[in-house]
Amino acid sequence: MVKSKVWTLKRKFDGKVQTSDFDLVEEEVSDDLKDGEYLIEALHWTVDPYMRTREVGNVERNQCMPGEQIAKVIASKNSSRPVGSIVRVFAGWRTHTKIINEQEQRVGRMPEMNDLPLSLALGTMGMPGMTAYFGFLELCQPKKGDTVLVNGAAGAVGNLVGQIAKIKGCKVVGCAGNEDKCKWLKELGFDEVFNYKKVDLSEALKTAAPDGYDCFFDNIGADFTSTALKHMKLFGRVSICGQISMYNDKEPPRGVYPFMDILAKQLKVEGFLVSRWYPRWAEGEKDMAQWIREGKIKYKETIYKGFENMPTAFVGLFDGANTGKAIISS
Repeated sequence: MVKSKVWTLKRKFDGKVQTSDFDLVEEEVSDDLKDGEYLIEALHWTVDPYMRTREVGNVERNQCMPGEQIAKVIASKNSSRPVGSIVRVFAGWRTHTKIINEQEQRVGRMPEMNDLPLSLALGTMGMPGMTAYFGFLELCQPKKGDTVLVNGAAGAVGNLVGQIAKIKGCKVVGCAGNEDKCKWLKELGFDEVFNYKKVDLSEALKTAAPDGYDCFFDNIGADFTSTALKHMKLFGRVSICGQISMYNDKEPPRGVYPFMDILAKQLKVEGFLVSRWYPRWAEGEKDMAQWIREGKIKYKETIYKGFENMPTAFVGLFDGANTGKAIISS
């Protein structure tokens, strides 16, 4: 038997997520393997805002929190997964897992990392990177000279959207919640940056792009979205990626309904889940790896050392504690 540490849901989230919502327990994992089975030990874990919403439908009290991890095979009776192999798997907030059925346990394909850090398979080369790549390029369809707005721009997805937009020859306007993050965005090449907590949003959007925006990649939602749509150009394209400003709300906000702006400006507004492009992820991973090596994409990780810090890292997502991707490493 192998002892696995597991973070379980202590109680259903009620309003703002708290570290006290979770329990750390131990489970025994059998190391008695049958043909085709193998045992993994996690090296890196991810926390992402979607876990706040996914939990509502999929996780009950005392169950393991969901999420991806990068893990190493430590025992194996599977010729395709020898000891030492690295896997990306949706095993959740746990240290050790016995893999019996790869499809049912959602063992995914690892990208070609070569000399890149393994943790990037959970960030720039993983789900957030593919969210930025496909969610922006496929839905916003940027053209050289377009003006692009990205909110939550210092987060795991937003900073990559802005950098991809620069690669495509766009003017990029980004916002973040503190001055250090704004400074980093300027270092990444964003043309205009502002701290949304210290400005009148509508005035800041107008100042940054007096003629309006061709593309808007939305990570925040609610009032920000309603305000930004007023500054879109005719036939603008809007990619709805996240609504993090509302994930902790007990009731949906009652704000200004933006449908007249959508109608009058004839906007294309589309929400998405990145899983729709999963069969094409290798395409996005290849481009991202090339851009990283060419220096066109820069990445930053906020790393929490130690599995015991997973709830702290998760809560930090909603407090703006992370710059770039939040990663927990063993």
